Amino acid sequence: MDKIPKIDRQREHQANERTFLAWLRTSISLIGFGFAIARFGIFLQQLNIAITQQETPVNPLSNSENLGVALVVFGILAVALAAWRYNQVFWQIERADYKPNRIIVWIMTGVVIVLGLFSIPLLLRRDKVLPRSPFPTQPQSRRFAPNSKFKIQNSKFKINYPHS
Repeated sequence: MDKIPKIDRQREHQANERTFLAWLRTSISLIGFGFAIARFGIFLQQLNIAITQQETPVNPLSNSENLGVALVVFGILAVALAAWRYNQVFWQIERADYKPNRIIVWIMTGVVIVLGLFSIPLLLRRDKVLPRSPFPTQPQSRRFAPNSKFKIQNSKFKINYPHS
């Protein structure tokens, strides 16, 4: 166990911790981006419904919610993998038999490529835009219906009481 001088072992452990913290930051970023992508997709759907008064069909496979959930799940798995790898390297440093493992790099690269490929249909999808009327329309207010007892007169509210 004392094959490596104490200062060198300390440096290696610090490098291992920095690597773990880099993985942790990456995982937090993946989780944050996944959450933002999923919620922004929901926001855009609600905005589209509010503007067009119609619900547009959503592809059940390639939509922003699925991509966001996949990023969150991948971020959680990356944290678990980083902790496992940190512990593995810690004991390899202590035993002075560190062996680099490139399989984790290839797994992470493959998952990021797959998630990137899944995002391409989202970027290329174009929804049909309905032709607009040449005449501007005024949105109907839901608060003051024509038969309401509230009327707007001269920029002031006037309450019409029913006659008894």
